[in-house]
Amino acid sequence: MGLLETIRDPRDLSKLSSSQLSELAGEIRSFLITNVAQTGGHLGPNLGVVELTMGIHRVFDSPRDSIVFDTGHQSYVHKMLTGRRNFESLRQQGGLSGYPARAESEHDIVESSHASSSLSWADGISRARQLTGEGDRYTVVMVGDGALTGGMAWEALNNIAADQRRRVVIVVNDNGRSYAPTIGGVADYLASLRPTLDSVRTHHMYENSMDWWKGRLQNGGPVGRFAYHCLHAAKKGIKDWWAPQGLFEDLGMKYVGPVDGHDLGAVEQALLTAKNYGGPVIVHAITEKGHGYAPARANDEDQFHAVGVIDPETGAPVAPGGKQSWTSVFATEIAEIADERKDIVGITGAMLIPVGLHRFAAKHPDRVIDVGIAEQHALTSAAGMAYGGLHPVVALYATFLNRAFDQLLMDIALHKAGVTIVLDRAGVTGPDGASHHGMWDMSMLQIVPGLHLAAPRDATRLREELREAVAISDAPSVVRFSKGTVGADINAEERTDDGVDVLARRPSGDSRNDVLIVSVGAMAEMALDVADRLGAQGISSTVVDPRWVLPVPKSIITMAASHRIVVVIEDGVRAGGVGSRIRQEMRAAGVDTALNEVGLPVEFLDHGTRAEVLERVGLTARQVANDVVAQVLGTKVPFARPLPGQQMPTGQIPKIK
Repeated sequence: MGLLETIRDPRDLSKLSSSQLSELAGEIRSFLITNVAQTGGHLGPNLGVVELTMGIHRVFDSPRDSIVFDTGHQSYVHKMLTGRRNFESLRQQGGLSGYPARAESEHDIVESSHASSSLSWADGISRARQLTGEGDRYTVVMVGDGALTGGMAWEALNNIAADQRRRVVIVVNDNGRSYAPTIGGVADYLASLRPTLDSVRTHHMYENSMDWWKGRLQNGGPVGRFAYHCLHAAKKGIKDWWAPQGLFEDLGMKYVGPVDGHDLGAVEQALLTAKNYGGPVIVHAITEKGHGYAPARANDEDQFHAVGVIDPETGAPVAPGGKQSWTSVFATEIAEIADERKDIVGITGAMLIPVGLHRFAAKHPDRVIDVGIAEQHALTSAAGMAYGGLHPVVALYATFLNRAFDQLLMDIALHKAGVTIVLDRAGVTGPDGASHHGMWDMSMLQIVPGLHLAAPRDATRLREELREAVAISDAPSVVRFSKGTVGADINAEERTDDGVDVLARRPSGDSRNDVLIVSVGAMAEMALDVADRLGAQGISSTVVDPRWVLPVPKSIITMAASHRIVVVIEDGVRAGGVGSRIRQEMRAAGVDTALNEVGLPVEFLDHGTRAEVLERVGLTARQVANDVVAQVLGTKVPFARPLPGQQMPTGQIPKIK
């Protein structure tokens, strides 16, 4: 029986000796490599925080002390230390979440996996503790150096630092570079003094003494104030030479570190020092992403930040490669467009490779800007670049557009800026769960005046619509596409004058038009499947892909008028989505054809594969076809327009009481 199997609660860590803790850290890394290799997940970040997480749980008392993980992808070790080792189901439907989840454990608090928000949570939690008389409880945050590139983190720090009574410990997990300790006797001596120095600086007697001398000198007339400023400047200079404090001290927060984040003893000493201070403290830990796993450390791209199923010995992917992804199609096309147009610039939020701007950057490094995890800044900066004569292409995950809606609305759209926003991983993304599904964008974008929204169904249309998007110079344009591999091209039978593709007509043996199926983006294959199923029931259909869902093409409205019912299939939320917008345009044009919006419910959808999630919410060809048959037969609302000579069905209209 290994040591890991004896850990059912964080308090069990206190029973282990120093050598046992070291052994446990090794077991945790082996467990992570073995299990995440089988399911996929965030491997590198968790290998890097083993000792940090152990130290936090040894020094603080969870759940009485609140532990918050920024982003949350580095919480696997936390899950293990709080009694969750069912990693065989990690990120699978019904299994362990890849992020903190309140339903799993009382030790989990923040479920959102959007970065840079943890310090605001800490500000709120610590304020609540004070106001409810529980100010002795600590709030501990593990935040990465990357998350500190987000402005929201600094807004929170500004507020946390303003109240020195609040017990907030912020552990900065700095894995931006490898930890390389200085070698030599003097360096070893200084390193041995650092914990003592930090203990002195954070002791209340030190603080009281410094406050007393500050008051005496500042009240001592011009000479006293001059002496104070001289001594303060000298003190600051010595401290910055010894251990640079940077912006943290300027905010009024104590700074401890940097410490080796893989030395559990040093981590615990730093955390104890911070805890004993009793006010807001920054603990700066240097770690390695992928620590202890050679294949991860050898991966120059991201040290196995996120992996699919891999061989645990070599780190090589197990699944066969070769299939083209949506992202790779975009990456190749935007690089070619950049070759042709010098005004094209790329903007990414700390995700150069995941969003496909790396090929563009390799060719034109001065024209791709990484702004960090700062989507709000990215969009407003893009508006400024457009004003300056450039055409920015901002590439984001669809879920992260939520964070910059105000900037899109007021800085880009209001100013009619020619900015293209490319949304990767739109719709249901699968195993990363509720906060990563890109299902909100189409509903949000419906209310942005003048915006153009494209949803390509295949690789050819992605390339085509991207070029059309960057040709728009007087309004925002958005191109959204799914996660994963691109299927085969779906060619159209014809294209209308306003750019709508007619994918198929499924006649029922006569000349009537029963169902107009409007397919949005990657739902084309399902829409064609629905049409085949309806045809088998003697129901005719026309399947169209608008290509550009905003503004709504007029030919869609014209075709809607000649059909008995319209069915819009989209992988965004139904409320306020493409179907709702088409319905409004139909009514404005005097077209009273019934319309059924088929999409996602307004719910936070748990993790699972894309197919599992879609089936769970009833978004399958079989379910959609069954519903449409019932609507055509008049047994389910909305009812299809009756055929000549038929009565309007009363079907299952509910009685109003």
